[in-house]
Amino acid sequence: MLETIKLPFYAKLTFVLLSIIALTFIFYIGQNILIPILLAFLCAIILRPIVTFLKTKLHFPHVIAAIFAVTIFVSLIIGIFTYISFQVSDIVSDFDKIEKNITIHLNNIQNFIRDTFHLSSREQKAYINEAATDSMQKGKELLGVTLSSFSDTLLNLILIPIYIFLILLYRTHFIVFLTKLFKKEDHPKLFEIVGEIKVAIKSYIVGLILEMIIVSILTSVGLMIIGVEYAILLGIITGLLNLIPYIGILFAGILTILVSLTGSADLSIIVGVIVVNVIVQLIDNNLIVPLVISSKVEINAIASIVGIIIGGAIAGISGMFLAIPIIAILKVIFDRMESLEPWGYLLGDDLPKTYQWHNIKLPLYDFENFTETSTFDNEIKIEIVKSNETENI
Repeated sequence: MLETIKLPFYAKLTFVLLSIIALTFIFYIGQNILIPILLAFLCAIILRPIVTFLKTKLHFPHVIAAIFAVTIFVSLIIGIFTYISFQVSDIVSDFDKIEKNITIHLNNIQNFIRDTFHLSSREQKAYINEAATDSMQKGKELLGVTLSSFSDTLLNLILIPIYIFLILLYRTHFIVFLTKLFKKEDHPKLFEIVGEIKVAIKSYIVGLILEMIIVSILTSVGLMIIGVEYAILLGIITGLLNLIPYIGILFAGILTILVSLTGSADLSIIVGVIVVNVIVQLIDNNLIVPLVISSKVEINAIASIVGIIIGGAIAGISGMFLAIPIIAILKVIFDRMESLEPWGYLLGDDLPKTYQWHNIKLPLYDFENFTETSTFDNEIKIEIVKSNETENI
Protein backbone atom coordinates (compact mmCIF):
# COMPACT_ATOMS: atom_id res chain seq x y z
CA MET A 1 0.00 0.00 0.00
CA LEU A 2 3.03 2.23 0.52
CA GLU A 3 5.60 2.67 -2.24
CA THR A 4 7.59 -0.54 -2.71
CA ILE A 5 11.37 -0.35 -2.57
CA LYS A 6 13.11 -3.03 -4.62
CA LEU A 7 15.70 -4.92 -2.62
CA PRO A 8 17.79 -8.02 -3.38
CA PHE A 9 16.39 -11.34 -2.20
CA TYR A 10 18.83 -11.79 0.69
CA ALA A 11 17.91 -8.34 2.04
CA LYS A 12 14.18 -9.12 1.83
CA LEU A 13 14.71 -12.46 3.56
CA THR A 14 16.71 -10.77 6.32
CA PHE A 15 13.99 -8.18 6.94
CA VAL A 16 11.31 -10.90 6.98
CA LEU A 17 13.22 -13.05 9.48
CA LEU A 18 13.97 -10.05 11.71
CA SER A 19 10.30 -9.05 11.61
CA ILE A 20 9.18 -12.57 12.55
CA ILE A 21 11.66 -12.75 15.42
CA ALA A 22 10.68 -9.29 16.70
CA LEU A 23 6.94 -9.98 16.54
CA THR A 24 7.34 -13.39 18.20
CA PHE A 25 9.45 -11.90 20.99
CA ILE A 26 6.98 -9.06 21.56
CA PHE A 27 4.07 -11.51 21.67
CA TYR A 28 5.96 -13.77 24.09
CA ILE A 29 6.91 -11.10 26.62
CA GLY A 30 3.56 -9.32 26.31
CA GLN A 31 1.24 -12.34 26.14
CA ASN A 32 -0.52 -11.48 29.42
CA ILE A 33 -1.60 -8.19 27.84
CA LEU A 34 -2.05 -9.19 24.20
CA ILE A 35 -3.95 -12.48 24.61
CA PRO A 36 -6.98 -10.98 26.43
CA ILE A 37 -7.12 -8.20 23.81
CA LEU A 38 -6.98 -10.68 20.92
CA LEU A 39 -9.65 -12.90 22.49
CA ALA A 40 -11.82 -9.82 23.05
CA PHE A 41 -11.26 -8.80 19.43
CA LEU A 42 -12.55 -12.18 18.19
CA CYS A 43 -15.58 -12.01 20.48
CA ALA A 44 -16.29 -8.42 19.41
CA ILE A 45 -16.42 -9.48 15.76
CA ILE A 46 -19.05 -12.11 16.63
CA LEU A 47 -21.08 -9.68 18.77
CA ARG A 48 -20.97 -6.89 16.17
CA PRO A 49 -24.14 -8.11 14.32
CA ILE A 50 -26.05 -7.99 17.63
CA VAL A 51 -24.97 -4.39 18.19
CA THR A 52 -25.94 -3.51 14.63
CA PHE A 53 -29.37 -5.12 15.07
CA LEU A 54 -30.02 -3.29 18.34
CA LYS A 55 -29.03 0.03 16.80
CA THR A 56 -30.82 -0.25 13.46
CA LYS A 57 -33.93 -2.26 14.36
CA LEU A 58 -34.56 -1.34 18.01
CA HIS A 59 -32.92 2.12 17.85
CA PHE A 60 -30.72 1.57 20.89
CA PRO A 61 -27.98 4.17 21.52
CA HIS A 62 -24.56 2.87 20.54
CA VAL A 63 -23.29 2.63 24.14
CA ILE A 64 -26.42 0.82 25.38
CA ALA A 65 -26.31 -1.59 22.40
CA ALA A 66 -22.68 -2.46 23.18
CA ILE A 67 -23.43 -2.98 26.88
CA PHE A 68 -26.46 -5.14 26.06
CA ALA A 69 -24.46 -7.33 23.64
CA VAL A 70 -21.64 -7.85 26.15
CA THR A 71 -24.20 -8.62 28.89
CA ILE A 72 -25.79 -11.32 26.71
CA PHE A 73 -22.38 -12.82 25.99
CA VAL A 74 -21.29 -12.83 29.66
CA SER A 75 -24.65 -14.22 30.81
CA LEU A 76 -24.39 -17.10 28.32
CA ILE A 77 -20.87 -17.98 29.49
CA ILE A 78 -21.86 -17.74 33.16
CA GLY A 79 -24.93 -19.92 32.51
CA ILE A 80 -22.84 -22.68 30.90
CA PHE A 81 -20.25 -22.73 33.66
CA THR A 82 -22.92 -22.53 36.39
CA TYR A 83 -24.57 -25.64 34.97
CA ILE A 84 -21.19 -27.39 34.80
CA SER A 85 -20.30 -26.40 38.37
CA PHE A 86 -23.59 -27.77 39.77
CA GLN A 87 -23.10 -31.04 37.91
CA VAL A 88 -19.48 -31.29 39.03
CA SER A 89 -20.61 -30.93 42.66
CA ASP A 90 -22.79 -34.03 42.13
CA ILE A 91 -19.82 -35.89 40.69
CA VAL A 92 -17.69 -34.94 43.72
CA SER A 93 -20.35 -36.46 45.98
CA ASP A 94 -19.83 -39.74 44.08
CA PHE A 95 -16.05 -39.62 44.54
CA ASP A 96 -16.09 -42.63 46.87
CA LYS A 97 -17.65 -44.75 44.12
CA ILE A 98 -15.04 -43.53 41.63
CA GLU A 99 -12.21 -44.32 44.04
CA LYS A 100 -13.62 -47.79 44.76
CA ASN A 101 -14.03 -48.64 41.07
CA ILE A 102 -10.57 -47.30 40.20
CA THR A 103 -9.12 -49.55 42.91
CA ILE A 104 -10.87 -52.54 41.34
CA HIS A 105 -9.39 -51.76 37.91
CA LEU A 106 -5.92 -51.16 39.38
CA ASN A 107 -6.04 -54.52 41.11
CA ASN A 108 -7.06 -56.16 37.84
CA ILE A 109 -4.15 -54.45 36.06
CA GLN A 110 -1.73 -55.57 38.80
CA ASN A 111 -2.97 -59.15 38.51
CA PHE A 112 -2.55 -59.02 34.73
CA ILE A 113 1.03 -57.71 35.06
CA ARG A 114 1.80 -60.33 37.72
CA ASP A 115 0.53 -63.18 35.53
CA THR A 116 2.07 -61.88 32.31
CA PHE A 117 5.40 -60.41 33.38
CA HIS A 118 5.85 -62.33 36.65
CA LEU A 119 6.17 -59.20 38.80
CA SER A 120 4.74 -59.43 42.29
CA SER A 121 2.48 -56.74 43.70
CA ARG A 122 5.31 -55.67 46.05
CA GLU A 123 7.71 -55.18 43.12
CA GLN A 124 5.09 -53.22 41.20
CA LYS A 125 4.52 -50.93 44.20
CA ALA A 126 8.28 -50.42 44.50
CA TYR A 127 8.47 -49.26 40.87
CA ILE A 128 5.47 -46.95 41.37
CA ASN A 129 6.94 -45.45 44.57
CA GLU A 130 10.27 -44.84 42.86
CA ALA A 131 8.58 -43.07 39.95
CA ALA A 132 6.44 -41.06 42.37
CA THR A 133 9.50 -39.94 44.34
CA ASP A 134 11.26 -38.74 41.18
CA SER A 135 8.21 -36.78 40.04
CA MET A 136 7.35 -35.27 43.44
CA GLN A 137 9.55 -32.22 42.96
CA LYS A 138 8.24 -31.68 39.45
CA GLY A 139 4.72 -31.93 40.83
CA LYS A 140 5.38 -29.17 43.32
CA GLU A 141 6.79 -26.94 40.59
CA LEU A 142 3.80 -27.72 38.35
CA LEU A 143 1.41 -26.85 41.21
CA GLY A 144 3.04 -23.45 41.64
CA VAL A 145 2.85 -22.75 37.91
CA THR A 146 -0.78 -23.89 37.84
CA LEU A 147 -1.79 -21.60 40.71
CA SER A 148 -0.01 -18.67 39.06
CA SER A 149 -1.68 -19.47 35.74
CA PHE A 150 -5.09 -19.71 37.46
CA SER A 151 -4.71 -16.22 38.96
CA ASP A 152 -3.73 -14.83 35.55
CA THR A 153 -6.71 -16.59 33.94
CA LEU A 154 -9.08 -15.15 36.55
CA LEU A 155 -7.76 -11.66 35.84
CA ASN A 156 -8.17 -12.20 32.08
CA LEU A 157 -11.78 -13.36 32.56
CA ILE A 158 -12.50 -10.02 34.20
CA LEU A 159 -10.67 -7.97 31.58
CA ILE A 160 -12.03 -9.65 28.43
CA PRO A 161 -15.64 -8.36 28.77
CA ILE A 162 -14.28 -4.86 29.40
CA TYR A 163 -12.09 -5.08 26.30
CA ILE A 164 -15.02 -6.40 24.24
CA PHE A 165 -17.17 -3.45 25.27
CA LEU A 166 -14.42 -0.92 24.49
CA ILE A 167 -13.67 -2.49 21.09
CA LEU A 168 -17.36 -2.37 20.17
CA LEU A 169 -17.62 1.19 21.47
CA TYR A 170 -14.56 2.54 19.65
CA ARG A 171 -14.82 0.40 16.50
CA THR A 172 -15.20 3.32 14.12
CA HIS A 173 -12.50 5.25 15.96
CA PHE A 174 -9.99 2.47 15.27
CA ILE A 175 -10.99 2.29 11.61
CA VAL A 176 -10.59 6.04 11.13
CA PHE A 177 -7.14 5.68 12.72
CA LEU A 178 -6.26 3.09 10.05
CA THR A 179 -7.41 5.41 7.28
CA LYS A 180 -5.10 8.11 8.62
CA LEU A 181 -2.10 5.80 8.32
CA PHE A 182 -2.44 5.47 4.55
CA LYS A 183 -3.04 7.74 1.58
CA LYS A 184 -6.59 8.20 0.28
CA GLU A 185 -5.83 6.28 -2.92
CA ASP A 186 -4.91 3.27 -0.76
CA HIS A 187 -8.18 3.32 1.19
CA PRO A 188 -10.09 0.93 -1.14
CA LYS A 189 -7.44 -1.75 -0.64
CA LEU A 190 -7.42 -1.06 3.12
CA PHE A 191 -11.21 -1.44 3.27
CA GLU A 192 -10.95 -4.67 1.27
CA ILE A 193 -8.35 -6.12 3.66
CA VAL A 194 -10.32 -5.22 6.81
CA GLY A 195 -13.55 -6.54 5.28
CA GLU A 196 -11.94 -9.84 4.31
CA ILE A 197 -10.45 -10.21 7.80
CA LYS A 198 -13.89 -9.63 9.30
CA VAL A 199 -15.53 -12.25 7.08
CA ALA A 200 -12.73 -14.79 7.64
CA ILE A 201 -12.81 -14.48 11.42
CA LYS A 202 -16.62 -14.62 11.56
CA SER A 203 -16.63 -17.69 9.36
CA TYR A 204 -14.04 -19.47 11.49
CA ILE A 205 -15.48 -18.60 14.91
CA VAL A 206 -19.10 -19.38 13.98
CA GLY A 207 -17.94 -22.65 12.42
CA LEU A 208 -16.05 -23.46 15.61
CA ILE A 209 -19.16 -22.79 17.72
CA LEU A 210 -21.27 -25.03 15.47
CA GLU A 211 -18.64 -27.76 15.68
CA MET A 212 -18.66 -27.49 19.48
CA ILE A 213 -22.47 -27.85 19.58
CA ILE A 214 -22.50 -30.84 17.19
CA VAL A 215 -19.68 -32.64 19.01
CA SER A 216 -21.45 -32.04 22.35
CA ILE A 217 -24.72 -33.49 21.03
CA LEU A 218 -23.07 -36.53 19.40
CA THR A 219 -21.00 -37.30 22.49
CA SER A 220 -23.99 -36.89 24.83
CA VAL A 221 -26.15 -39.21 22.70
CA GLY A 222 -23.36 -41.80 22.47
CA LEU A 223 -22.74 -41.79 26.22
CA MET A 224 -26.49 -42.07 26.90
CA ILE A 225 -26.68 -45.13 24.64
CA ILE A 226 -23.95 -46.97 26.58
CA GLY A 227 -25.47 -45.91 29.92
CA VAL A 228 -22.93 -43.44 31.31
CA GLU A 229 -24.07 -41.15 34.13
CA TYR A 230 -23.83 -37.39 33.59
CA ALA A 231 -23.84 -37.97 29.82
CA ILE A 232 -25.05 -34.45 28.98
CA LEU A 233 -22.43 -32.81 31.23
CA LEU A 234 -19.64 -34.93 29.75
CA GLY A 235 -20.87 -34.15 26.24
CA ILE A 236 -20.77 -30.39 26.92
CA ILE A 237 -17.29 -30.66 28.46
CA THR A 238 -16.08 -32.68 25.46
CA GLY A 239 -17.42 -30.05 23.08
CA LEU A 240 -15.72 -27.26 25.03
CA LEU A 241 -12.40 -29.09 25.32
CA ASN A 242 -12.56 -29.94 21.62
CA LEU A 243 -11.93 -26.23 20.98
CA ILE A 244 -8.36 -26.86 22.18
CA PRO A 245 -6.63 -28.50 19.19
CA TYR A 246 -5.26 -32.02 19.62
CA ILE A 247 -4.89 -32.18 23.42
CA GLY A 248 -8.43 -31.09 24.31
CA ILE A 249 -10.13 -34.29 23.18
CA LEU A 250 -7.50 -36.36 25.04
CA PHE A 251 -8.30 -34.63 28.34
CA ALA A 252 -12.02 -35.00 27.63
CA GLY A 253 -11.63 -38.74 27.06
CA ILE A 254 -9.71 -39.26 30.31
CA LEU A 255 -12.25 -37.20 32.27
CA THR A 256 -15.15 -39.13 30.72
CA ILE A 257 -13.57 -42.47 31.65
CA LEU A 258 -13.07 -41.35 35.26
CA VAL A 259 -16.63 -40.05 35.61
CA SER A 260 -18.05 -43.21 34.02
CA LEU A 261 -16.72 -45.10 37.04
CA THR A 262 -19.43 -43.48 39.20
CA GLY A 263 -21.94 -45.95 37.82
CA SER A 264 -20.11 -49.23 37.38
CA ALA A 265 -16.70 -50.86 37.51
CA ASP A 266 -17.53 -52.87 34.40
CA LEU A 267 -14.71 -52.73 31.85
CA SER A 268 -17.23 -52.64 29.00
CA ILE A 269 -18.27 -49.10 30.05
CA ILE A 270 -14.69 -47.86 29.65
CA VAL A 271 -14.39 -49.60 26.28
CA GLY A 272 -17.72 -48.04 25.25
CA VAL A 273 -16.51 -44.55 26.26
CA ILE A 274 -13.36 -44.99 24.17
CA VAL A 275 -15.39 -46.23 21.19
CA VAL A 276 -17.80 -43.26 21.46
CA ASN A 277 -14.93 -40.75 21.57
CA VAL A 278 -13.17 -42.38 18.61
CA ILE A 279 -16.35 -42.44 16.50
CA VAL A 280 -17.19 -38.81 17.35
CA GLN A 281 -13.65 -37.73 16.43
CA LEU A 282 -13.82 -39.59 13.12
CA ILE A 283 -17.11 -37.87 12.32
CA ASP A 284 -15.70 -34.53 13.48
CA ASN A 285 -12.46 -34.72 11.49
CA ASN A 286 -13.92 -36.19 8.29
CA LEU A 287 -17.37 -34.60 8.11
CA ILE A 288 -17.99 -31.75 10.55
CA VAL A 289 -14.69 -29.91 10.08
CA PRO A 290 -14.74 -29.82 6.25
CA LEU A 291 -18.48 -29.09 6.08
CA VAL A 292 -18.92 -26.65 8.96
CA ILE A 293 -15.57 -24.95 9.60
CA SER A 294 -15.21 -23.43 6.16
CA SER A 295 -13.63 -20.03 5.72
CA LYS A 296 -13.03 -17.72 2.80
CA VAL A 297 -9.37 -17.87 3.79
CA GLU A 298 -8.14 -21.41 3.22
CA ILE A 299 -5.09 -22.42 5.29
CA ASN A 300 -3.23 -25.62 4.49
CA ALA A 301 -2.77 -28.35 7.09
CA ILE A 302 0.98 -27.83 7.46
CA ALA A 303 0.59 -24.12 8.24
CA SER A 304 -2.22 -24.92 10.70
CA ILE A 305 -0.28 -27.58 12.61
CA VAL A 306 2.96 -25.58 12.73
CA GLY A 307 1.04 -22.46 13.80
CA ILE A 308 -0.74 -24.34 16.58
CA ILE A 309 2.54 -25.80 17.85
CA ILE A 310 4.23 -22.39 17.81
CA GLY A 311 1.22 -20.78 19.48
CA GLY A 312 1.25 -23.44 22.20
CA ALA A 313 4.99 -22.98 22.77
CA ILE A 314 4.60 -19.21 23.10
CA ALA A 315 1.34 -18.83 25.02
CA GLY A 316 0.02 -22.27 25.97
CA ILE A 317 -3.61 -23.19 25.36
CA SER A 318 -4.62 -19.60 24.53
CA GLY A 319 -1.88 -19.44 21.92
CA MET A 320 -3.07 -22.69 20.35
CA PHE A 321 -6.63 -21.35 20.16
CA LEU A 322 -5.53 -18.03 18.64
CA ALA A 323 -3.10 -19.56 16.14
CA ILE A 324 -5.58 -20.23 13.32
CA PRO A 325 -7.33 -16.79 13.46
CA ILE A 326 -3.95 -15.02 13.48
CA ILE A 327 -2.73 -17.06 10.50
CA ALA A 328 -6.00 -16.27 8.70
CA ILE A 329 -5.50 -12.54 9.31
CA LEU A 330 -1.90 -12.70 8.10
CA LYS A 331 -2.93 -14.56 4.95
CA VAL A 332 -5.54 -11.93 4.08
CA ILE A 333 -2.91 -9.20 4.47
CA PHE A 334 -0.28 -11.14 2.50
CA ASP A 335 -2.69 -11.88 -0.36
CA ARG A 336 -3.52 -8.18 -0.79
CA MET A 337 0.09 -6.93 -0.79
CA GLU A 338 2.14 -7.66 -3.87
CA SER A 339 5.48 -7.92 -2.06
CA LEU A 340 4.07 -10.44 0.46
CA GLU A 341 1.87 -12.44 -1.92
CA PRO A 342 4.25 -15.46 -2.04
CA TRP A 343 3.92 -15.84 1.74
CA GLY A 344 0.13 -15.77 1.41
CA TYR A 345 0.37 -18.55 -1.16
CA LEU A 346 2.62 -20.54 1.18
CA LEU A 347 -0.05 -20.40 3.91
CA GLY A 348 -2.91 -21.10 1.52
CA ASP A 349 -4.55 -24.20 0.14
CA ASP A 350 -5.27 -24.95 -3.51
CA LEU A 351 -8.37 -27.01 -2.71
CA PRO A 352 -11.71 -25.79 -4.12
CA LYS A 353 -13.64 -23.25 -2.05
CA THR A 354 -16.72 -25.47 -1.75
CA TYR A 355 -16.26 -28.64 0.26
CA GLN A 356 -17.97 -31.80 -0.92
CA TRP A 357 -18.78 -35.03 0.83
CA HIS A 358 -20.49 -37.50 -1.45
CA ASN A 359 -23.58 -35.59 -2.60
CA ILE A 360 -23.47 -32.95 0.15
CA LYS A 361 -22.31 -29.46 -0.81
CA LEU A 362 -22.09 -26.57 1.61
CA PRO A 363 -20.99 -23.09 0.46
CA LEU A 364 -18.72 -20.94 2.54
CA TYR A 365 -20.22 -18.55 5.05
CA ASP A 366 -20.98 -15.13 3.61
CA PHE A 367 -21.64 -12.70 6.43
CA GLU A 368 -21.42 -9.60 4.25
CA ASN A 369 -24.93 -10.17 2.94
CA PHE A 370 -26.12 -11.44 6.31
CA THR A 371 -25.15 -8.52 8.52
CA GLU A 372 -24.05 -5.54 6.47
CA THR A 373 -24.54 -4.51 2.88
CA SER A 374 -20.96 -3.39 2.38
CA THR A 375 -17.55 -3.77 3.90
CA PHE A 376 -17.92 -0.57 5.90
CA ASP A 377 -21.30 0.65 6.99
CA ASN A 378 -22.53 4.22 6.80
CA GLU A 379 -21.48 5.19 10.30
CA ILE A 380 -17.82 4.50 9.46
CA LYS A 381 -18.02 6.61 6.31
CA ILE A 382 -19.62 9.42 8.35
CA GLU A 383 -16.81 9.23 10.90
CA ILE A 384 -14.20 9.45 8.12
CA VAL A 385 -15.94 12.47 6.61
CA LYS A 386 -16.15 14.16 10.02
CA SER A 387 -12.48 13.47 10.62
CA ASN A 388 -11.50 15.01 7.27
CA GLU A 389 -13.65 18.08 7.92
CA THR A 390 -11.98 18.55 11.33
CA GLU A 391 -8.53 18.40 9.71
CA ASN A 392 -9.57 21.02 7.12
CA ILE A 393 -10.75 23.37 9.87
